[in-house]
Amino acid sequence: MEQLIEKIREAGVVGAGGAGFPTHVKLDCKAECLIVNGMECEPLLRTDRHIMELHAGEIVHTVLLIKKHLGAKRAVIALKKHYARAADALRKSIGNARVELYLSDSFYPAGDEQNLVYRITGRTVPTGGIPLDVGAVVSNVGTVLNIAGALAGKPVVDKMVTVAGSVRNPVTLTVPIGTPLQELLDAAGGAAGDCTYIIGGPLMGKITDDLSQPVTKTTGGLLAIGRDHILLAKKAGNPERDRMLAAAVCCQCSMCTQMCPRNAMGLNVQPHKAMRAFASGDDRLIGDANGAFSCCDCGVCTYFACNFGLKPSQAMQRVKAKLQRGGIRPVKEVRFPADGGIENKRIPTGRLMQRLDLKRLDHDAPIGEFHPVAAVRIPLKMHIGSPSKPVVSEGQAVARGQLIADLSKLSAKIHASIDGTVTRVTDEFIEIRK
Repeated sequence: MEQLIEKIREAGVVGAGGAGFPTHVKLDCKAECLIVNGMECEPLLRTDRHIMELHAGEIVHTVLLIKKHLGAKRAVIALKKHYARAADALRKSIGNARVELYLSDSFYPAGDEQNLVYRITGRTVPTGGIPLDVGAVVSNVGTVLNIAGALAGKPVVDKMVTVAGSVRNPVTLTVPIGTPLQELLDAAGGAAGDCTYIIGGPLMGKITDDLSQPVTKTTGGLLAIGRDHILLAKKAGNPERDRMLAAAVCCQCSMCTQMCPRNAMGLNVQPHKAMRAFASGDDRLIGDANGAFSCCDCGVCTYFACNFGLKPSQAMQRVKAKLQRGGIRPVKEVRFPADGGIENKRIPTGRLMQRLDLKRLDHDAPIGEFHPVAAVRIPLKMHIGSPSKPVVSEGQAVARGQLIADLSKLSAKIHASIDGTVTRVTDEFIEIRK
């Protein structure tokens, strides 16, 4: 099955749902269990369920090929129970094939890769480790669809994105990579009110006011959020103000640690100690900092656990950043057995949305039509690793699907997403105009 890896490499497939790890590297292995993640971890987004509803046959066929390549005993497609149409479509496509469906309750963060591995295999991925350390490979359902395209000779040139929140017409669009975010907002009828924007999901996504930024291979959502919304206050950071509040208010109740999904798996993630160190300015109070590397930035500690409105997740980010700057590497370990009450610590998505006042923004975002774009600006780094190397020059005519940037160490190939002329080539992007 070397041909599978080669086709994935040539098509420029990367992880579509997260950091964008090059898929030809990820799948060049053997594993006991293949897990396809269709959970759509964050509220408000709709892309994963649409992919499964519309492309169930391609997904199941490709899962079987990947399973054979990995030598896996199990192949599991995981999605939420209330994705009824997607589940029905997958069941029909699976038939008698040896592919399992794992139907999950809706809780946050159900789509966290390591959480999913634990629920399906009963094994905990160690701090500093990856699912393969416990015999598993996890691929987002969008990644699997891109692998299906790769096997048919189609490179990754489009991305499905949900445009939602305070927009007039929530919609899910398939757009050329490199399309300015402003064009997606326009296709959704524009913002309803004075808004800022989140790229990705409401909890782990990044705030921006710059809608000239392009869609990348990992963009899953564009959310318009009213500037007075409580969510933005929780996401904003003012280190000195946050430190003063932590010193004045944090009572070390440890609720943030008790509710941490990764800590419940035995990974010793302790945001209350990060808060203690942050408030006092004494890093020695962090204690054993190795568990900080297992923090996945889900924000449960900030968005749900803390009764005082403090921001333990930002304290954890500071700890991780400081460790990395100091050249400290994680030690692979599972520090404790999983919490016996782990099932009772899972936060129903509905409760979380109610707490964050997201219910009123949660609307269906049906598949919509997208008009042709006049220009795209395609980033050279849409993946973990090094930027890809341009192989085109300014003034050169290119066709949709043509290679425009090649591999560079750990990277992925990049292809033109529209027909046109290369108008700019920089160290960061390639611009193409019709």
